[in-house]
Amino acid sequence: MMPAQIIVIAKEPVAGRVKTRLSPPFTPGQAAQLAAAALEDTLRTVAALPVAHRVLALAGLPGYWLPDGFTVIPQRGDGLDERLAAAFRDAYRLHPMPLVLVGMDTPQLSPDLLEAAVSALAHRDAVYGPACDGGFWLLGLRRPDPGLLLGVPMSRPTTGRAQLGRLTGAGLSVATLPELTDVDTADDAFQVAAQAPGSRFAGVLAALAQGALL
Repeated sequence: MMPAQIIVIAKEPVAGRVKTRLSPPFTPGQAAQLAAAALEDTLRTVAALPVAHRVLALAGLPGYWLPDGFTVIPQRGDGLDERLAAAFRDAYRLHPMPLVLVGMDTPQLSPDLLEAAVSALAHRDAVYGPACDGGFWLLGLRRPDPGLLLGVPMSRPTTGRAQLGRLTGAGLSVATLPELTDVDTADDAFQVAAQAPGSRFAGVLAALAQGALL
């Protein structure tokens, strides 16, 4: 059992509220199906890792996609920086041990990548996974500090650089993981599905693409 916890931060996959950049070519309902599949893949990957605790920081209500073994906590805060900081803080209050946080946008995530992130925190203060769009897909901290996140401009091409600068500027030692693609657009979706052909996400995308106007 690895002495760490993994947090998944996610929205309930409700049509019109998630993956809005997938429409068009997909309808809001189809985009929500893809979001649910990506979330299910992510949660299953986390569930397969022998960590001490698994936490879902959720905006909305749990659904069929939530496996056993997760503690569900509500998201708090307005901007994404506030919600990330709160997720770290709230999870650490429950279980004071190193934390690795991922979102619901990388269904190609593998247990090996998560294990590398958790292992890095044994000898580094932080671990960082850059995303192709300039953001980040993973952030791990040995100890949470809201000052490492609050005020970082989110959802911009410079978000990842700013977040990494915040970590190194605080004097933290940082391990870096490989770059991954977040699923934001239809092009992203097909690229990610090709990287994880056996995933639930790839199967749902293939089924939807047959009837979608692409």
